[in-house]
Amino acid sequence: MLGAGARTLLDRYGPTARFRTNARAAAHDPAPDFVAAGLGGTASHTFLAPAYIRGLDLFDDLGLIAVTDEEVGVFWSIGAY
Repeated sequence: MLGAGARTLLDRYGPTARFRTNARAAAHDPAPDFVAAGLGGTASHTFLAPAYIRGLDLFDDLGLIAVTDEEVGVFWSIGAY
């Protein structure tokens, strides 16, 4: 179900879209299957510094940027507690 939803969302960008991610797995595999891995333990080049922000402890982040000639989509997940 999640995979189908993600494919539907990303299909809107069409076949000429370019995608960028901070996931380290993508550096070695241009088409890593993040859904099969459940995103658990997916290493990334993080943009977060370990810090408390307004009472939240931010730790992991994993993101995807979709780019076409007409638009840009940014999808990001940030772990916090």
